[in-house]
Amino acid sequence: MEIMSISLDKETLQELNEIQDNLGFKSRSKMLRSTIDLLLSEYKVLESLKGIHNIVFVITYKDNEKNHVSNMLHDFEDEIKVTVHQHNGPVCLDMLNMAADAPRIKKLFAEMKRSKCIRSLNFTLLGHY
Repeated sequence: MEIMSISLDKETLQELNEIQDNLGFKSRSKMLRSTIDLLLSEYKVLESLKGIHNIVFVITYKDNEKNHVSNMLHDFEDEIKVTVHQHNGPVCLDMLNMAADAPRIKKLFAEMKRSKCIRSLNFTLLGHY
């Protein structure tokens, strides 16, 4: 195995240590490999898409970041068919039902993954048409 080093702020490292303990990972490396495997799997699914698909994205972000997230999603308003928004204290949850061609889905996924505002991102493919 190759060794890779990363820099993390203290808060993120503390959260990772708590997750490691709570999920029972024997090492941080094992936990991070699992996370990387998930990202690779998501990427491969989206890269294989062709044509037009229905997809649901579920995202969470801090309430004080809602303007940034709204601006990002605004560029996809023609493809986002339904949005459900829920407040949970300082955290917002959005469910976005999107019908779009594969390149647009990939573009939104990439923008959300890169965004420092998005705390979590999950998706489910609903169908192809």
